[in-house]
Amino acid sequence: VQLQASGGGLVQAGGSLRLSCAASGRTFTNWIMGWFRQPPGKEREFVARITWNLGSTIYADSVKGRFIISRDTSKNTLYLQMDSLKPEDTAVYYCATRRTDNAPWNSWGQGTQVTVSS
Repeated sequence: VQLQASGGGLVQAGGSLRLSCAASGRTFTNWIMGWFRQPPGKEREFVARITWNLGSTIYADSVKGRFIISRDTSKNTLYLQMDSLKPEDTAVYYCATRRTDNAPWNSWGQGTQVTVSS
């Protein structure tokens, strides 16, 4: 599967952005897709994930109540709506897939930069 992330940019604190991740190639109806981010000088961290068939979601505590992960199964596209953005949300955001919650994340998009100014 190939993943193409987009939608990043520069936004002021308190603003919003919506990231998209288009999947192509071999896809599965019961897989899991997620968003990760890597802040400058830090390790990559989990942001949120969604199950493709039922839409069940899990969020990192740092984004709960501000970010919403969703998917459009007809378009094979994953989204991340980010509201009330903070400077600490500045990072390169990546989408990824895995077969189950116990499997490794084995397909990654190229990343999209999100910069939040104070």
